[in-house]
Amino acid sequence: QVQLVESGGGLVQAGGSLRLSCEASGRTGGRYHTGWFRQAPGKEREAVAAITWRNNNKYYTDSVKGRFTISRDDAKNTVYLQMNNLKPEDTAVYYCAAGPNWDIRPERYAYWGQGTQVTVSS
Repeated sequence: QVQLVESGGGLVQAGGSLRLSCEASGRTGGRYHTGWFRQAPGKEREAVAAITWRNNNKYYTDSVKGRFTISRDDAKNTVYLQMNNLKPEDTAVYYCAAGPNWDIRPERYAYWGQGTQVTVSS
């Protein structure tokens, strides 16, 4: 089992920045890819960014390209999502997830954190 805990969410004005962290514990020695997902009220959960366990490939959804950066620090068992130039439409609960499959579909991820709220005011 892998446990994931997100942190770093909050309220920020449009144009501001936040850095989300996803710390893993438990069986962290596995080859898990990690994704950041978000879900706004009334909308489906969508993949925002993902990173391979080897740190040799990254994915970003089009709406965040050039603004968000995903990275990982394996020494700290932590994956980060740096979010710059935030927009009101980025408002959502952000979740990190880990799994053995390189995929952007939420159902392909085995482990999930509890989520952290990001609110961007205009």
